[in-house]
Amino acid sequence: MTVSTEELRHFLAEQFPQGERFGTLERSGDGWAEMSLPVGDEHLRPGGTVSGPTLMALADVALYAALLSQIGLVPLAVTNNLNINFLRKPVAGEPIIAYARMLKVGRTLGVGEVYLRSRGGEDPVAHATISYAIPGKS
Repeated sequence: MTVSTEELRHFLAEQFPQGERFGTLERSGDGWAEMSLPVGDEHLRPGGTVSGPTLMALADVALYAALLSQIGLVPLAVTNNLNINFLRKPVAGEPIIAYARMLKVGRTLGVGEVYLRSRGGEDPVAHATISYAIPGKS
């Protein structure tokens, strides 16, 4: 079951409105999603770089969208593990782009990865692996 980008946007706005703080869904397909986050002062930590929690949140929401694009609009799919490696400082003043893709989706668990880059940059600023618990059918 593939969910369209527009269906995902509508679902996220309705079911997860606080997610707007963590980025905008740009594109998606069967098991992948791309999001962007314009970096503002609220995303910065001392030293003028994007905070770790901001990057983790963007990665988490991006992979949630990738998972839902594949399994359908399942609101109770929840993160059960997130591991992130911060690789380099993001480019100042540039949006962060997250590319998320599912690696494996089973009946009760989905696993994927997210690469985060500064817009225009080739090298990732962070890489995350995330797993989601998928609720069983009632």
